[in-house]
Amino acid sequence: MSSKKQRVGFIGVGLMGHGMAKNIVEKGYPLSIMGHRNRKPVTDLVRRGAKEAKSPADMAKNSDVIFLCVTSSVQVEDLIRRKDGIKAGAHKGLIIVDCSTADPTSTIELAEELKPLGVRLIDAPLGRSPKEAEEGLLNTFIGADAKTLKEVRPIIETWAENIIHVGPLGAGHKMKLVNNFVAMSYVAIYAEAFTTAQKTGVPLEKFHEVISAGGLNSGMFQNVCKWVIGGDPKAHEFTLANCDKDIRYYNQLADSEKLTTVVASAVKQSYAMALAMGRGADNMPMLADAVANFNGVTIQPESRRTGKKPAKAKAKKGKKKK
Repeated sequence: MSSKKQRVGFIGVGLMGHGMAKNIVEKGYPLSIMGHRNRKPVTDLVRRGAKEAKSPADMAKNSDVIFLCVTSSVQVEDLIRRKDGIKAGAHKGLIIVDCSTADPTSTIELAEELKPLGVRLIDAPLGRSPKEAEEGLLNTFIGADAKTLKEVRPIIETWAENIIHVGPLGAGHKMKLVNNFVAMSYVAIYAEAFTTAQKTGVPLEKFHEVISAGGLNSGMFQNVCKWVIGGDPKAHEFTLANCDKDIRYYNQLADSEKLTTVVASAVKQSYAMALAMGRGADNMPMLADAVANFNGVTIQPESRRTGKKPAKAKAKKGKKKK
């Protein structure tokens, strides 16, 4: 292993982060990691050669580059600002790469806050799925200056197939929100269309066949159909709670520019409804079930959606005849 390779830290080794971190350590970079509640990916990465950091501050002291792959700006801000956070262990020259889907306003504010410490923050949110993360074939949309991107690009190349430099700091997170707005909107449309088809007697398999044969076909449509038609709960592993967060961030971004959000406002309500129904932990294609169930229609049985077998009805005990 070359001593010239940067020391890398990685916080958030979940569905996407595990594959990214795995590719980093397997390409010979010294890697320290921090996980969350799930110990399985942490144990796997340690077995592959990573070391586990005690805190974000500890990681910052011993890293040249830190990748963050967490849920939202709330977690990013906490990891940087808390008592044992990244700022507490920061050193001049440290680069933080935020791969989360985050609020661009927060990203820019954090970068300004870190600048006096000689720490640079760039945004590099992700495209594609955990499968591509494991294979090192993700997409990333980057907001950064050219010099900083050049410094971290070799590390990013370990887990990304397509690296798109969108523009300066914050541009990557803005691009990601626009991208996800399109994705969330399509899924909301599919959910209503599947519900209508089911309610009116149109076979869902035929609906799939018609769309697949025309210009409306897409990878997202096929992923949703893997659940709606095929019943695969892992067809697209991205929770409805995350969808709700992303569409809210998009609406905030558009509102900050005083733009009309006729479609985005409606799409937000679809995901808000799903969360109000207690479906936040469901994956994105299961929005179809939330919309269907709200309308008294069934797409996939409850037992398949939750993974729980339906409770057996208890036989009523009658009085014994004398």
